[in-house]
Amino acid sequence: MKYVSMLLLAALGWACQSDASTKAAMATAPLPATLTAVPDTLRPGVPAVDDAYLLGKFEPRLKPNFVSVGPPYSDRAGMLLRKEAFEAFKKMFAAAKKEGIALNIISATRNFAQQKVIWEGKWTRFAKDAPAPKDRALKILEYSSMPGSSRHHWGTDMDLNDLNNAAFEAGGKHEKVYLWLIAHAHEYGFGQPYTAGRPTGYHEEKWHWSYLPLSRSFLAAYHQRLSEKDIQGFEGAETAVEIGIVKNYVLGINKDCW
Repeated sequence: MKYVSMLLLAALGWACQSDASTKAAMATAPLPATLTAVPDTLRPGVPAVDDAYLLGKFEPRLKPNFVSVGPPYSDRAGMLLRKEAFEAFKKMFAAAKKEGIALNIISATRNFAQQKVIWEGKWTRFAKDAPAPKDRALKILEYSSMPGSSRHHWGTDMDLNDLNNAAFEAGGKHEKVYLWLIAHAHEYGFGQPYTAGRPTGYHEEKWHWSYLPLSRSFLAAYHQRLSEKDIQGFEGAETAVEIGIVKNYVLGINKDCW
């Protein structure tokens, strides 16, 4: 019954998850139905970031505020996160472990170049089944971001344990993991951006969790300063404007993660 109650809380929204050419225009641009307000500035205490950072056009290994993720927090080598996000995760990891819950980071920061490899690999693989550029882009966008539009660029977001929703659902091997995250992740600053029931954006991702004290401000800055015209430099980028990649995908998240 405890787990059922947790699921009900999730359904009620406890767990979180522009093509304008000027800031003024972006401030008045229509927002997805999931959004009700957009902060005007970065929150106090959040480091300022430039457009290149928001677009993932930098090398995380050269940034002093990024740290390596390793055992026991992950069984993969070579991943990085923002220092603040990783410190919060370590506290969450320890609390979960005390309750018999094992959290494992399987994907963390990906910059523009890394996301481009993922995107263009799928662009090639889906060419036969979806020859029209827009259809192919929409197929990829079910679960993968266009380079320049991914939250994984920021060092605040991570994928945990598995990349299959069924693994976190009733009877799945990570069912208890998800129920614990629903109940406790917010205590450490984490939310689930891609929940079920959103009118726009990626499919639900029960594995994707974001460190909100930073990502909320980075998202607000992205909305204020960037548009679909800034999404370029990879195969299929010409579809970004038609699809509305910023309005419908970057901003198409669970409203509790704003």
